[in-house]
Amino acid sequence: MKNQSIITFLGPPGSGKGTQAILLSEKFDLYHFETSKIIEQSVREAKKGEFISVKEKKYYFENEWKIWKKGILCSPPFVSFLIREKIKKLAKEGKGIVFSGSPRTLYEVKEIAPLVKKLYGHKNIKVFQILLSPEATIFRNSHRRICELMRHPILWNKETENLKHCPLDGSKLVRRKGLDNPEVIKTRLKEFAERTLPLIDFYKDHKFTIKKFKGEQSVEGLFKDILKVMK
Repeated sequence: MKNQSIITFLGPPGSGKGTQAILLSEKFDLYHFETSKIIEQSVREAKKGEFISVKEKKYYFENEWKIWKKGILCSPPFVSFLIREKIKKLAKEGKGIVFSGSPRTLYEVKEIAPLVKKLYGHKNIKVFQILLSPEATIFRNSHRRICELMRHPILWNKETENLKHCPLDGSKLVRRKGLDNPEVIKTRLKEFAERTLPLIDFYKDHKFTIKKFKGEQSVEGLFKDILKVMK
């Protein structure tokens, strides 16, 4: 493979996983694996009544869409299926991957980690944890916007607060309805604490090194810290 690096970001909503993944994907020629984008696209484009079967159980896209909009994590078997299929395709193409927010549950990591290890090798897998306070998470997400066309996340600051169009593709900037509502964000934080944080112990138990980074700093500062580890 041309670039075998596999990078997994863990962190609460709004910690900068997606932004840092984009920067790393461009610098090291990695595929930015945006799990939330894959899920959103899959459930939005699914036909009424469409489902996938995992271990003889049906998971309907429309039901997963309802769950997703509430800020609750989609059914792990459903998510794992989508992720595994995409990983297999990327591995065949010889592409390295940077995950922003995946896997998200113990079920998913138990389904995904062995596959990634088999296809890319243990030594090529890096786990990065971005730390961010609940207060910062709520503020960042409630102020976040994305563009309609390519779903680029636009960080909120004094320079961007009055922007109406994406500086990357020119499409209209919008807020994600419901998902970035303060109450929904609190639900997402609870989901992260109860269902995603336990992955840290899983990675430790399986001899993966976890590098921690302070998320309450500038995008540039965080990226520099990550590059030091990459070197």
